[in-house]
Amino acid sequence: MELKNKEDIKPLCPHCSTLLSELWFQKLKGFWGQRYIYFCGSCRKVLGVSHRKGFWMG
Repeated sequence: MELKNKEDIKPLCPHCSTLLSELWFQKLKGFWGQRYIYFCGSCRKVLGVSHRKGFWMG
């Protein structure tokens, strides 16, 4: 399989089908580290959550 960089098109939100021209996020902090939650700026539905980063990784 080939991976291609496509900067001339914008992805669609899988929930509301709006072009994702900007992606919103919030930092989630906990005792053992932090994560980020990513969501659509139009419908505000969650698109993904980052993996946990421990306190020694920033």
